[in-house]
Amino acid sequence: MGVKNLWDILESCKKTLPLYHLQNKRVCIDLSCWMVQLQNVNKSHASIKDKLYLKGLFHRLRALIALNCSLLFVTDGSIPAIKLATYRRRLNSGTEVTRDETNSHNVPSLRRNMGSEFSCMIKEAKVLGLALGIPCLDGIEEAEAQCALLNSESLCDGCFTSDSDVFLFGARTVYRDICLGEGGYVVCYEMADIESTLGFGRNSLITLALLLGSDYSQGVHGFGPESACQIVKSVGEEVVLKKIALEGISFAKKSKGSRKQGQVLKCNDKENCSDHEMNINGSEHSSQREFLRVIDAYLKPKCHSADSDAVHRALALLPFQRTEAQKICAQLFEWPPEKTDEYILPKIAERDLRRFANLRSTSSNLGIHFPLHEIPVKCPISGIIKHRKVQGRECFEVSWEEFDGLKSSIIPAELVKSACPEKIVEFEGRKPQEKKQNHRKPRPKKSNNRTPLAEIDKQLQNLLLDIESGGNSFQNVSFSSSMTPSKTQIDATKAAKTQYMLLDTESESDNDNHNEAIICHQNGRCGAEIVIDLLSPSPAIRARKVSKCQQGNNGQQIDVIDLSD
Repeated sequence: MGVKNLWDILESCKKTLPLYHLQNKRVCIDLSCWMVQLQNVNKSHASIKDKLYLKGLFHRLRALIALNCSLLFVTDGSIPAIKLATYRRRLNSGTEVTRDETNSHNVPSLRRNMGSEFSCMIKEAKVLGLALGIPCLDGIEEAEAQCALLNSESLCDGCFTSDSDVFLFGARTVYRDICLGEGGYVVCYEMADIESTLGFGRNSLITLALLLGSDYSQGVHGFGPESACQIVKSVGEEVVLKKIALEGISFAKKSKGSRKQGQVLKCNDKENCSDHEMNINGSEHSSQREFLRVIDAYLKPKCHSADSDAVHRALALLPFQRTEAQKICAQLFEWPPEKTDEYILPKIAERDLRRFANLRSTSSNLGIHFPLHEIPVKCPISGIIKHRKVQGRECFEVSWEEFDGLKSSIIPAELVKSACPEKIVEFEGRKPQEKKQNHRKPRPKKSNNRTPLAEIDKQLQNLLLDIESGGNSFQNVSFSSSMTPSKTQIDATKAAKTQYMLLDTESESDNDNHNEAIICHQNGRCGAEIVIDLLSPSPAIRARKVSKCQQGNNGQQIDVIDLSD
């Protein structure tokens, strides 16, 4: 939970950033907070049985891996003594909160139940993370306190947590939520914005926790977010904790109302309030001691120090274990190895390409400019296959060098440009050659009314019979407007007409040199479209000698010249 109403107070400092804002960053993750978020998406029994929370975690991780995020899981250790009362209330254990537990200075921290259902979920998440190359740091007490220390010591660029008291432990950059859908984003809070916009530093936020209530303090009755913020601002960041150490909270006078100094303030949580009550003038030394204990818990949390061996081991890069990932996903999700590879291998390859791009960028900044083929580290991309567009974003489909059997995948175009612009030049230069090779002459459009070949043969036979019987069907043969005949085609057509009209000619014409098919229209008795294929030899003509004139349809006499004479 953190500090009551603190997220509402910090609302004006919230920033929604695109997911790629996290690329090349190192971030630590409060694993318990993520598992609670993912579990709350679906609280049904099927969710637990089908491991939906772990599938959600898997997809979050693969998205961040593709951005070359160096991830670090941080888990909770023992429960701080000062938090025992809050912890037992949350568990609804029915155990009454005693005065000693509330004062907590004589109560040791409590080890967590590692056999609980939630602890088993955390173990599964850690095993999955290790297979993907994500280390884990087990905290001494609060995970968000350990994350805050890593961030404040610049060992990570930000913390993923939903506990608002992470700022009180010293965190500078906090990511509260993450969305992986179309247009993925993260919700970010910067301590620099809180200080400049609201005027609250770490000391002021601790004072708000004392007044409003938190995991460590039950708060003071009568103070809401507005009144508490006004009082803290009026005192100032630098002196507010000193005043509490000297005077308790006697300086915290309400701006409205007629409360007299020395009036007793009841705690916010009436049901779980301790037997003693907090006095506004700090006359009760027990309440003042409790305030100091809360302040000390926030300023000096129990964590692994920045130079400890545990932190050094956790910050070491771990390799991706493909076989282990396949095994874990088969156990948890019943996925075949091919499905696991399909999900994770393209993301691992994209991460490696970002690392290669960072290497070239660093070398360039140092004044070292190597050609692509001379760089000691081999470029992961072997070539670009084609342009792609994914969700409106320019991408390339690329082929990879030998990478666990991954042949190709789609990656952002700007990543290729930063990592290996030479591959883009090579691809652009190859495109005109491919177009030239694939260029083909366009075929003439086929007419929908074209007569099938069998029908053409039948029509030709009818035409020949008609000519033999003295018809004039061939007189009206003409070229179709759909094609322009050449001189050779015209001469060939004239020769064909002469052959059909000279009925007494006994000659054999060799038409093998004709190269085109001529489409003609018949306007005579047939009334059908005729196609004469001059690629084939002309049909044999059964010649007959006529010694007398042939009479046409119009009654006129036609003289027939026998060229054989």
